Amino acid sequence: MKKAIIYIFAVLMTAIGASAQVVDQNGQVVDTTSIYGERADSLEAAVFTTRQAGNYLSKMKEVRTEVISAAGLCKMACCNLAESFENSASVTVGYSDAVTGARQIRLLGLSGVYTQMLDENRPVMRGLSAPFGLSYVPGQWLESIQIAKGASSVINGVESMTGQINMEHRKPTDEKPLFINAAVMSDSKVDFNIASSLQMGYKWSTVILGHVSGNIKPHDMNNDSFLDDPMMLQFNLANRWLYQADNGVQVRFGVRALQDSRLGGQIMKGMHGENAFYDKDTYQFGPRTADKVYPWGSDIMNRSMNGYLKVGIPLSEDNSQNIAFVGDYSYQDMDSYFGSTKYIADQHSLFGNLLYQNEINESHKFTLGMSATYDRYMEDFRRFVALQDVSDNGLTMMAIGGFFGEYTYHAGDKFSAIAGLRQDFYKKSGDKIVGKFSPRVTLKYMPVEEVVIRANGGRGVRYATPLIDNIGVFSTGKAFVGAFNEHILEDAWTFGGNVTYYLPFGSSSNTYLSFDYFRTQFAQQMIVDYEHLTNAIDFYALDGNRSYTDNYQLDFSVDPVERFNITVTCRYTNAMIELAGQGLVEKPMTSRFKGVLNMQYATNLNKWIFDFTASLNGSCRVYNFMADLKDASGNLIYKDGRTPVYPLLYGQVTRRFKGWDVYAGVENLTNFRQKDVILGYQGNDAGHVIPEQPSFDASCIWGPLMGFKAHVGFRFTLWKKA
Repeated sequence: MKKAIIYIFAVLMTAIGASAQVVDQNGQVVDTTSIYGERADSLEAAVFTTRQAGNYLSKMKEVRTEVISAAGLCKMACCNLAESFENSASVTVGYSDAVTGARQIRLLGLSGVYTQMLDENRPVMRGLSAPFGLSYVPGQWLESIQIAKGASSVINGVESMTGQINMEHRKPTDEKPLFINAAVMSDSKVDFNIASSLQMGYKWSTVILGHVSGNIKPHDMNNDSFLDDPMMLQFNLANRWLYQADNGVQVRFGVRALQDSRLGGQIMKGMHGENAFYDKDTYQFGPRTADKVYPWGSDIMNRSMNGYLKVGIPLSEDNSQNIAFVGDYSYQDMDSYFGSTKYIADQHSLFGNLLYQNEINESHKFTLGMSATYDRYMEDFRRFVALQDVSDNGLTMMAIGGFFGEYTYHAGDKFSAIAGLRQDFYKKSGDKIVGKFSPRVTLKYMPVEEVVIRANGGRGVRYATPLIDNIGVFSTGKAFVGAFNEHILEDAWTFGGNVTYYLPFGSSSNTYLSFDYFRTQFAQQMIVDYEHLTNAIDFYALDGNRSYTDNYQLDFSVDPVERFNITVTCRYTNAMIELAGQGLVEKPMTSRFKGVLNMQYATNLNKWIFDFTASLNGSCRVYNFMADLKDASGNLIYKDGRTPVYPLLYGQVTRRFKGWDVYAGVENLTNFRQKDVILGYQGNDAGHVIPEQPSFDASCIWGPLMGFKAHVGFRFTLWKKA
């Protein structure tokens, strides 16, 4: 580990050194500025500033798209992608369990596995990388995030059921030879980022991105003898390149490597008063004996490598005709242990997409193409709990191949339509080839300049990976039954629309009121049922039963005075599912509503920026076995079988200097935390946990695990002079 730290530190320092020595044509060191807005301050020139909205709805996109800009990513600490959605009611982020630190998003009321994650339009965070993928994208690596709701384009496949989230990284062409960001949180987490964009002539450019983060010491704020957040250490390094030829050919390629280690679970005191944590090498794998008691926990090591290639070739002088190829390879290795359960797996994934685009004129454009995806999983699984001793290992291969076409029609600025069709063929080890036809359509109409009406709908299909999609099940003592090692094809239809009205008041032209409605209905789905069986988690296919989600959202944004923005968002979700033995019921652990208020004020020249965010999070139905849980006083924890409604408050103040931003903020100002996050464990005479009992469950998470936190940090940007 020490050698790895020294090596990565040396690479990062080399990047800093190379960037810091960049000079202009006159031999002068380039000037500096900051990340909020586009400014070019210097001693010789006047300062010009513009303000960039943090969160806004794109007026030009055909699909209802919420954009989180670089300014929006600076409103909070935003150490990674999982922490970048606090200002959005569209996306809700929560923990998968109370042990691993895995984060999952919800879009349109459904798990993030039904949202297609894209890295500059390349599918990412699939399979083994899904549980922790949000934590592996540093927020300061990004230029923006686009959240598209509903069934969108077929060009990148149809794994998107509730929508797509596309991440735009810092570009090689950015004239920022050096950017550094560092932050420290009151819970001892430290975050460091570096980015260096270098232009080597007019054809070649590159960007180097580095990230290191980790916890300095363990934290147990609720004194339940379990870590609130795992101790972790992450190294992340990426290098992206762009080549632009004189004839218009563009080649983009890059590589990325990551290592992340996490140790979570119980804290015990050793013989000499020192902290003792879970040790996978000494923890007893089998029947427990009274004379051998060890801390229970999780130990997870993730390693990944990724490489991609994008080639664009114009076939006409005006680029109205072109062909493009996108290729991507990723390797993910996960060594994970949860008490006396182990899940060791690796995944090789290949993605290829070949496209031909022809823009006939301003009104008509079409795209034709073919694509293929291949995933190879090698898994070694062993689980020992009180009611089960099961093992499973082997090789699983899943392949998807098909062809598609998409036609776009524009009638000026008033009307546009996109119709897409895909025919894909799915093949899994031991199964026959299955063909799926997936249509999608998007409509946009502007009867007047102030009103935008959108509608879209279509089919989504994906292979389920039950254990990885629901990694929280490992943090229980329950037995697994049913199809937990099967990969069924999940199939859903999503349709909905959006109306946005731009209002004629406020200090800017971006005052709007927007209403959305979307419905997702499953034809086939992998169900992970905590309620059907006592002391077991049942995995089974929907197979003709009902599962649907209705999602309503209202957005309002206004600048009442110059440099002061107010955004209010309210979302209501009705998620229903037909479970074995219960019939149609409200989907458990799914919040009914969320409201977000965000206010930002900037002083003249944006020298001071004040951000405040308040969210109100609605209740959800808890699992049936949680409805009778009582606190130490004998009172029901969940009245009427529902969680409480709770607020969260965030604030941050940023001071901008020439080339520097210094910021300080607070999170969860009300100090609200979910109580009793570790359920049903029993202690022996020494008071130690016996989590192999079926009553043990650390996966029933609906609220924040960490209380009040504060953070301080800085951003330094070196700009290249013209």
